[in-house]
Parts: sequence; structure tokens; C-alpha cells
Amino acid sequence: MEDKNKHGVKLGLFIFLGLAFFLAGVLAIGNINNSFTKSINIISVFHQVNGLQPGDNVWLSGVKVGTVKEMQFLSNSDVQVNISIEKKLQQYIPKNALAKISSDGLIGNKLIIIYSGDINAGHIAANDTLTVEAGITNEEMMNTLQANNLNILAITTDFKVLSKKIVSGEGSIGQLLASDDLYNNLSKSVATINSAASRLNTMSESLVSFTEKLNVDGNLANSFVEDTLLFNQIAESIANLNEASATAITIAENLQTTTASLNQNNNTVAGVILNDTAASEHLKQSLINLESSTQKLNENMEALQHNFLFRRYFKNK
Repeated sequence: MEDKNKHGVKLGLFIFLGLAFFLAGVLAIGNINNSFTKSINIISVFHQVNGLQPGDNVWLSGVKVGTVKEMQFLSNSDVQVNISIEKKLQQYIPKNALAKISSDGLIGNKLIIIYSGDINAGHIAANDTLTVEAGITNEEMMNTLQANNLNILAITTDFKVLSKKIVSGEGSIGQLLASDDLYNNLSKSVATINSAASRLNTMSESLVSFTEKLNVDGNLANSFVEDTLLFNQIAESIANLNEASATAITIAENLQTTTASLNQNNNTVAGVILNDTAASEHLKQSLINLESSTQKLNENMEALQHNFLFRRYFKNK
């Protein structure tokens, strides 16, 4: 009788443990599939899903917020994807968020990534539709990688040909590496440039020194730059100089006009003297006669002084 009771207890304990493990498994599986989690359904429509399957994860900022519930074809061959989002996380998903299909790593499982949007526009609600951005497929990535490989191959081939020419002494760089004369000329040019740069540096230092002196109060340069009274006086002097120059130009023009008039007009005394040779000769002869008469007059006066009739007069004078 005791053996039957022990057997019944063991059987009951085994059944109890079996039921406990069964319930724990159901709860674990339900937790994995969010069977016991409150969720809402949202929709995204993709042109192609690139291997996406029900049960794949949905991420927001790197955190799982839901799973792919089911997929179905539309009339235009697009695929409608129903996404199950945990209700407690819907407040973090903006209503204007975007969705795209990506991979968990380079060749990992497919997943949907929710990103962008402004939470100030409000959060997503049940049966809302997320705008879809087409992602880059693995095939497109491989095609891009293949194109890049071809470009790298072409670059390395060109570099190989270029390096061979350089080693052979072809081209400017090759001649620079192989020719001592070209190297020496280049060295001289660099030395000349360095010398010019040194002179330019010296000039810059001199200019800095000059500008520092301009800032010293009391010298002429500083006064010329900062003293408005001196500047006004200089401006007035320049204006007077310009006026004097204009007057000199006017005098020169009048003199030129007068000279031209003298050269062309024979009605004036000066014009006759300058242009009439006969009158000039008469005038010259008259001057000679006048000089001769003056000399004779002096002689007569000298004779009168010695004449006894006038001697006493001149003596009293």
C-alpha cells in the first residue's frame, strides 16, 4: 500500500514538474514573440523587402521596439509590411518618422530601422503608415565595390607605368631624379627664392619699423597723418600752388600772343624794330649819331670850361 502511495506521489510530482516546465516554456516563447505584450500595428509599404521575413526585428536608435508581423503583396507588386510596435514605446516614435530595410551586419538578418522625424509633430498611432526610404541592397553594394575595385586596378596600373617612367628618367620628375644639372638648377632657383624671401622679410620688418615711427607723436610723418590743421595748411598751399601755376600758364600764353603779334604787326614801334630791317638800320645809325653828338657835346663843354669867358662861371659852379 505504501509502495502505491509512493508511486502516486512520484507520478504527481513528475506531472507537476512537467506542467511547470511547459508553462515556463510557453511564457518564454510568448515573451520572445511579444505574445503577452501590448502592442499596436503600423504599416510600411516597400517596393522590395530584400529577404525580410515575419519575426524580424524593428529598431529605433539601436533599440528593439517591435517585430515584423506579416507581409502581403499589393496590386502594384509593392509589399505591405505590418509592424507590431510595443505600445509603451510608441510615444518615442515621431509621426513623421522614416523607415528603411537594413541588415544586422554585412550578411546578417534583415531588419527595419525607424529613424528621423520630429517628436514635436506628435507620436505614431495605431494603423499609421511610415514613409519608406529605399535602402541600398547587398547587390548594389557588391556592384559598387566591384566598380571601386576596377577603379583601384586602373589607378594602380597607371601608377605602375608612371613609376616605371620616373625610374627610367622620363618626364620632368624622372629628369629631376636622374639629372644632376636639373637638380643643381632647381637648387639655385630655390636659393634665389629663399634670398628673395629673406629680402622681403627685411622689407617687411622695415615697413613695420616705419609704421611704428608713424605712431610716435611729434615727428613730421605722424603730424602729417594725424594733424588735421597741418593737413589743411598743406592742402591750402597746394591750392595756392595750383593757382600760381594757372597764373603762370596765363602769363606764358599772353607772352606767346604778344610775341606772335610783334612778329606779325609792323604798325607798332616794337613790330617795326623787329620786322623792318631798314627801320632797324636807321635806328641803329641814329643811335650811332646820337652817341657821336654826345661825345662832341662833351668835348665842347670841356672847351667852354677852359674858355676865359666862362671859366669864372664854371669855377663858381
